Amino acid sequence: MSISATVTGPSREHLDWPFFDGSHREFASRLDAFARSDAMTTIDHADVDAACRRLVRALGDAGILSVATGVSEADPLIDSRLVCLTRETLAWHDGLADFAFAMQGLGTGAIGLSGSAALRAAVMPKVRSGEWLAAFALSEKDAGSDVAAMACAARPDGDHYILDGEKTWISNGGIGDVYTVFARTGEAPGTRGISAFVIFADDPGFSIAERIDVIAPHPLATIRFENCRIPSSRRLGNPGEGFKIAMRTLDIFRASVAAAAVGFARRALDEALAHARERSMFGARLADLQLTQAALGDMATGIDGAALLTYRAAWRRDVQKLPTTREAAMAKMTATETAQTVIDRAVQLFGGRGVRTGEMTEKLYREIRALRIYEGATEVQKLIIARELLKTT
Repeated sequence: MSISATVTGPSREHLDWPFFDGSHREFASRLDAFARSDAMTTIDHADVDAACRRLVRALGDAGILSVATGVSEADPLIDSRLVCLTRETLAWHDGLADFAFAMQGLGTGAIGLSGSAALRAAVMPKVRSGEWLAAFALSEKDAGSDVAAMACAARPDGDHYILDGEKTWISNGGIGDVYTVFARTGEAPGTRGISAFVIFADDPGFSIAERIDVIAPHPLATIRFENCRIPSSRRLGNPGEGFKIAMRTLDIFRASVAAAAVGFARRALDEALAHARERSMFGARLADLQLTQAALGDMATGIDGAALLTYRAAWRRDVQKLPTTREAAMAKMTATETAQTVIDRAVQLFGGRGVRTGEMTEKLYREIRALRIYEGATEVQKLIIARELLKTT
């Protein structure tokens, strides 16, 4: 992979913003040290399953996974600014590292919020250490943004539930050890009749129906339940509360998707700046051309705007202890759309080299596209924002 010699690490200028304190700046230094470790500099993208397992173990050994899972069951609080800072940093370096970190939090967020003490004790330490990989199974073939159309069902059977159906587009599907699964239990119509469960990879009746390849490779699969019998103690919360639990989980981690997009965008700008300074064109440098300068100005301004929205949402949750449904949606929508534009402009500035396989700009172009879809597509974020506005105006 081509990496400009002058591009060595992400800028830390924004850590002077009032959203952060000394603990965040100290943690950023730890992240930078981790980014220089062998775990980050020797990622084998040809074998994403093995690479993810190694990355998760390394993140666990470095104590970084506790940012997304809570330090312990006695101290389960999650600092959203640290989660966002981690994702921004890891995404700047490598999208697979960001993915490996994020899924440990998203995959167990519902367990931390609504799991019994026994279930948290059985799952969270293994995920936090990197021994286990976690997954979040909400989407189905005909129930992505429309969660109410969910068909996967769980029926009570004595002190057990029996699950039948499929989930698809499941990150860590195929290599996950523990899955948070949402299934229809029928207490009420629509989203009010969905419950949440914990499934282990070795549960009888659970299988991997299909592995899915995407443009930015990471472990992804369709998972299947056929007469999958689990104890009722593995239900999270009360029957019919699954949708609320899912939304609470996504509210915690949605702003971090924005942070990952900011990390990708910052890397694209850094690569574009380095290239523009070095590239000769029409008897001058590419950086001396006014059209280049205009593009760079737009890119930098868009990134700062996205970052401000991202860390505003995280700060509001951490410090003000207020709901962030609207703010996180604004951040996710703006950051992912901005990053797509920034990366596209970086590719354009690189010209033919920008689309060559192995170049950082080409990799970023593939990495960013999914972020505009998962955890709520841009169109869904607009609806969320509008609905929140209509509640308060």
